[in-house]
Amino acid sequence: MGRKLSPEERSNLIIAHKKERDKRVCDRIKAVLAYDDGYSYSEISRLLLLDDETIRRHIDAYFSSHKLKPENGGSSSYLTTSETSLLKTHLYEKTYLYVRDICEYVRQTFNKSYSISGMTKWLIGNGFRYKKPHGVPAKADAEKQQLFIEYYQSLKSHLPDDEVIYFADSTHPQHQTRLSYGWIAKGVRKAEKMTACQKRVNLIGAINLDGHHIEYQKVDWVNGENLKKFLNQLMLSNPNAKKIHLFLDNAGYNKSKEIQDFVKNTKINLHYLPPYSPNLNPIERLWKIMHEYVTYNRYYSRLADFTEGILNFFQNLQQVMPTIRTRINDNFQKLNFT
Repeated sequence: MGRKLSPEERSNLIIAHKKERDKRVCDRIKAVLAYDDGYSYSEISRLLLLDDETIRRHIDAYFSSHKLKPENGGSSSYLTTSETSLLKTHLYEKTYLYVRDICEYVRQTFNKSYSISGMTKWLIGNGFRYKKPHGVPAKADAEKQQLFIEYYQSLKSHLPDDEVIYFADSTHPQHQTRLSYGWIAKGVRKAEKMTACQKRVNLIGAINLDGHHIEYQKVDWVNGENLKKFLNQLMLSNPNAKKIHLFLDNAGYNKSKEIQDFVKNTKINLHYLPPYSPNLNPIERLWKIMHEYVTYNRYYSRLADFTEGILNFFQNLQQVMPTIRTRINDNFQKLNFT
């Protein structure tokens, strides 16, 4: 873009600057005058304490339409309705880490210039928020998940009084500090001690959503032999149940011939979740709550202390039972596979 202010324009801009009370308009006038004097966008941005894209936008607006006064709504008016629709579709498909990259995409695609602050306002105004995406198992089958939900709901609605339903799983928390979001003072880079230990604690657990009864067992290894011991424990804890419906994932030891033969002469009836469907197992939420109370932003110098912290959580479940009852239910999260 050439510098093309006439002497009369420069004089009028200087007079307007002296009379203007809106600091934003004053900054625009100074940016135009400085650009006409030969200063670069980056040099002007340093002088006015604004970012390069804002300076570029102000100068483009003046030389294209002699615009100096900001419009209500800021930069949201720059994109047309069709351009807005196209950009929203693009952002649904691609997740950007930085607003500056979205600004660059808009500049290359629509030949429109946005400042980072202007684009941030546009994003918020159009329903976008800066957050993490959620992971979806790539091999999960939406149809199988729906069929499972219907099967479970039918089983639950026709369940006799002397039968119970449990969801079971194993977990293997690693002796390691798990960093998580938390409230930290502004401007403070808070440090948490980390451990390089790779040892794990192995647990098998099950939860009955009717009353939120929880059974757990610490084991050296999760295998068929220890799973049989846990199933025996589950039966002993439900002496009045004629049948125990137990939902498991598709791990090899859960579906092994050893386990199938073991349950034949017991009151346990095994059911299996669809493959790659942790969202359909409510006990996964129990593991998450356990980590929140025991491992998130917590340092344990010894494996013994780490193990004790986990076992204390399960030995004192009544203290966290209000949280468990609130957050663990069979309102299954249906994954969005699109």
